[in-house]
Amino acid sequence: MRYFLAIIGGGPAGYTAAERASKAGKDVVLFEQNAVGGTCLNVGCIPTKSLLYGAKQYYNATHAQKYGVTAENVTFDFAAMQKRKTIVVRKLVAGIKQRLNNEHCTLVSGFAKVESRTDELVTIRCNEETYEAENLMICTGSTNFVPPIPGIKDNPAVWDSTDALNASELPASIIIVGGGVIGMEFATLYHELGVPVTVIEALPTILPNLDPEIVAVLAEKYKKAGINILTGTKVESIEGGKVTANGVEYEADKILVSVGRRANLNGLEALNDIELNRGAIVIDDFCKTNLPNVYACGDVTGKIMLAHVASRQAEVAVGRMLKTIPLQRIAYNAIPSVVYTNPEIASVGITENQAEQLNIAVEISRLPMTFSGRFMAENEGETGLCKMIIDAKNHSVLGVHMIGNPCSEFISAASFAVRMGYTTAEFQQVVFPHPTVSEILHEILP
Repeated sequence: MRYFLAIIGGGPAGYTAAERASKAGKDVVLFEQNAVGGTCLNVGCIPTKSLLYGAKQYYNATHAQKYGVTAENVTFDFAAMQKRKTIVVRKLVAGIKQRLNNEHCTLVSGFAKVESRTDELVTIRCNEETYEAENLMICTGSTNFVPPIPGIKDNPAVWDSTDALNASELPASIIIVGGGVIGMEFATLYHELGVPVTVIEALPTILPNLDPEIVAVLAEKYKKAGINILTGTKVESIEGGKVTANGVEYEADKILVSVGRRANLNGLEALNDIELNRGAIVIDDFCKTNLPNVYACGDVTGKIMLAHVASRQAEVAVGRMLKTIPLQRIAYNAIPSVVYTNPEIASVGITENQAEQLNIAVEISRLPMTFSGRFMAENEGETGLCKMIIDAKNHSVLGVHMIGNPCSEFISAASFAVRMGYTTAEFQQVVFPHPTVSEILHEILP
């Protein structure tokens, strides 16, 4: 059978594209070698958040006295947390399969390899079967990057994020190599469950891509809480559970290495004329590659490795294929991001440092999150921070950066303001419900 679209990879980009194209009446074949849902659903976003929520419940119970509640002999069952995580993932995977269950969508389980391509036809091999399609969408995602550190390979004490998520027991202690988003979320999980944590980051700060002022709030809290955070510290070697960094030896039961991800290009060797940049596939505003009938979405493009970016790229790419009018582009300047630490960090748009690098004159508005009555009522002992980056010339909102629970739930409002180019006067007209923490976005406006 000849298909309109063949998709390799069933993560957020792949299954979104398959759903959109098949619902439009186009015949689609979707290849996935592991489980539908990709890294995010199976070994990333969802399982991590499930475990983090369990850890937060335990943490809140053991700190309930701040709210006049006494809880004695509070315990947790890590095996039960893992079981619940698995159930959540299975339900969501089943839900995605149900969404793809229509007459125009064929789901194939197995490793797909591109055999040949012309401007009219792409041929793919999977499970000894051959499939042909007019268009190809590459959604092969990314894999954990393994740094060239002596002693890291074939070391039973070394975990990647997948190993950590599948562990049946908590480690007695852990060293986390890499203070990025994944590293700090795992640091939160283990710390709240009572595991001694050391974070080793080679750069001068943890979460280096975020606003330094916001990150400093989290770093100070975590250090006071007992998490050993070592920045500007390069790992030189690993031997068993021992890590040597900047000439000093550290030891733990397990070592979690989370230093980034790399685009997965396995099975695409026949596309030897596809344009790459630093190992990722180059795409245009509509997710087209330099090959006329080949698109790429998600982590494999190296743009912004977030599930919601992948989904939006897929929507735009399918719209381009179907010639949907008007053609839409992705507003990469208005992509919200969240770090699920405790407290959460949420941000959108440029930071103060980025504005300086771009020679954009800006005004900075800052407010503690305590200016929100709801925040005060629900976050005893926390101050938080909301920071807004405003264009000094036209007074448009260029960025918003926050730390404080639950900022992840309303960063989309700030994202909308950045996406639509709202001025502070226009944003001032938006009414936020009272009392909510989201009101901080109204209070901070000059």
